[in-house]
Amino acid sequence: MLFHLSIEGDDPKRTAEVLAEIWGGVAMPFPPVAEGSWMAFHGADNGTMIEVYPRGTDLAYGEQGALGLPKGDRRASATHFAMSTDKTIEEIYAIAEREGWHAQYFSRAGLFGVIEVWIDGCQMIEVLTPEMEREYLDTVTIQGWSRMLETAEPQKLAA
Repeated sequence: MLFHLSIEGDDPKRTAEVLAEIWGGVAMPFPPVAEGSWMAFHGADNGTMIEVYPRGTDLAYGEQGALGLPKGDRRASATHFAMSTDKTIEEIYAIAEREGWHAQYFSRAGLFGVIEVWIDGCQMIEVLTPEMEREYLDTVTIQGWSRMLETAEPQKLAA
């Protein structure tokens, strides 16, 4: 099980608050690693959370654990994650629009759908409604993915 992950944000507090809203959870400060960091707790209160560091923060080894080291302003990253929500696609679109973030539905190779939400225009997250979550869980298992790799055409996997 994945308990937490970390991303960067232009405004970590705002980003954590919106992610917590999508999850039906709570946002709180996260001072141990980098000043200005926040975290979004899942509403199930099961230990699942997302840490949001100020943009440009790097983690490095420190005697007391990971340290947040500010660096230059980089915006693009391969880091992303998928999260589930009980909200509808319309509610996710409304939240993204309110925040000035682009949100759009995409089908991943016709296997499952996601709503791509672009935090600050550069940090992609995939939000899955309950229907999308069912599609995802029908596909993204060891057995399901193996079966898909055996039967899918390579160019369709990239779609």
